[in-house]
Amino acid sequence: MKQAITLTNAPTVKSAVKSKKMGFWTVLLFGINSILGSGIFLLPNEGMRLFGPASIFVLAFDAVLVLTIGLCFAEDSSLFDETGGAYVYAKAAFGNFVGYEVGFVTWTIRIIAEGTLYVGFATAVAGVFPELNNPLDKDIIVTIMALTLMTVNLFGIKVAAILNNAVTVSKLLPLVFFIAIGIWFIKGGNFTPMIPASVASKGSFAKAAMTMFFVFTGIESSVVAAGEMKNPKKDLPRVLIIVILAVAAFYILVQTVCIGVLGKSLAVSTTPIQDAFGTMVGSFGKYLVAAGTLMSIGGVGFSTSFITPRFGVAMAEYGMMPQFLTHKNRFGVPHNAIIISALLGLLVAVSGSFNTLVQISAVSRFAQYIPSCLAVLVFRKTMKNRKSGFKIPFGWFIPVLAITVSLWLLAQTSISNLIWGFGALLVAVPFYFLSRKNFID
Repeated sequence: MKQAITLTNAPTVKSAVKSKKMGFWTVLLFGINSILGSGIFLLPNEGMRLFGPASIFVLAFDAVLVLTIGLCFAEDSSLFDETGGAYVYAKAAFGNFVGYEVGFVTWTIRIIAEGTLYVGFATAVAGVFPELNNPLDKDIIVTIMALTLMTVNLFGIKVAAILNNAVTVSKLLPLVFFIAIGIWFIKGGNFTPMIPASVASKGSFAKAAMTMFFVFTGIESSVVAAGEMKNPKKDLPRVLIIVILAVAAFYILVQTVCIGVLGKSLAVSTTPIQDAFGTMVGSFGKYLVAAGTLMSIGGVGFSTSFITPRFGVAMAEYGMMPQFLTHKNRFGVPHNAIIISALLGLLVAVSGSFNTLVQISAVSRFAQYIPSCLAVLVFRKTMKNRKSGFKIPFGWFIPVLAITVSLWLLAQTSISNLIWGFGALLVAVPFYFLSRKNFID
C-alpha cells in the first residue's frame, strides 16, 4: 500500500519537476511571468467592447479582487513550505476529498490554459498575416503548435531557464516602449462617453469583469512552486503582493494607452496593442509588438506545455491518478502524460474561440481561489499554534470580501461557462473514489 499522505509528505509538483532553489528575485520574476501572458496583448479590445473606456475601472476592480485573493494565498503560504499551493491548503483545511478535487482541477486548468495559449498564438499570427484569419488556418496553426511543443517535450528539455529569460525580455520590452511612447499620443476625446449607451446594460460590468479577470490569472503559480524556493514562508507573501500591484499598474496603463490612441476602433481590433503602436510609429511599432506577442505567447506556451503534464505525474506518483502517467521514455520524460496533456489541450483549443476559452479558464480558477480563501478562516482556528510569517489585516474582512466578490462574479457567468468551467469537479469524483485506497491517511 502507498505511504499515507500527510502535510509533510503530500504529493507535490516538486517530485516531478526538479530545480535548484529560487531566491526572492527569481521568485518575483517567476510570479510576473506567470501572470503576464497572451491576455495583455489580446484582451484590451474585449474590455472596450464590453464596457467602453470605463473598462479601465473594470481592470481596477479585478485588481482589487485579485489582491484580496493574493493576500489569502500570502497568509496560507506563510504556514507551509510544501509545493502544491491551493492543493496543499485545501487538503490541510478540508481533507482528502476537497484536496483531490482542487488538485484535479489544477491539472485541468493547466490543460485549458495550454489550449488558450494555442488559440492566442493563432490569433496573433493571424494579426500579422490577415490571410490566415479564418477558422481552418487557425486550427492548422493550433495543431502545428501543439504537436511541435509535444514533440520537443518528448525529447527532453534543457533550455527552460534561458527560454524563461528570453520570454521575459520579449514580453516586457515592447510593452514598456508602448507605454512610454503611447502616453504622448493619447486623445482625451476617446474617453467620452465613459460608458457608451450601447454597453450600459444590466450585467455588462460583470461580464467585462469576468472576461478581463483572465489577465490576472496565474497568481497561484508562484505558490505551487513553494517547495522550489529558499525561503517560501518569508518570500511568497511579499512576492504575491508586489507582483499583483505591479502587474495591475501595468495593465491599467496599457488599457489607457490603447483607448487613448485607438478610441472606438479598439473594440473591433483583433490585435489592439499592435494596431495602437502602428498608429503611433508606423509599421515598425506594429511589427515590434507582433514579434513580442508571438515570442511571448509561444514562450509561455512552451513553459506551460512543460509544466502541465508534471501536475498529472505528481498526483499519479501518490496514487491520485493512473500510474501509467508516471511512465518515462528513454529520454527520461513522462511521455504518456505529455501526450495526453498536449492532445487534451489541442482538443480544448479547437473547440472554442479565444474569448470563450478565456472565460472558461477564468471560471475554473475560482475552484482554487475560493477554497484557498476559505482555508485562511479555517487555519486561524486550527493552526493557532503554528507560526505564521504573514497575517492579513482587518481580521476576517478581506477573506470574506474575496469569497463574496468571487461568488458574485460567478453568479453573473453564463450557465454554459459554469458547466464547462467547473465540469472537472464532477469528472474528478469517480477518480477520487477509485484511487482513495492509495492515499488513506
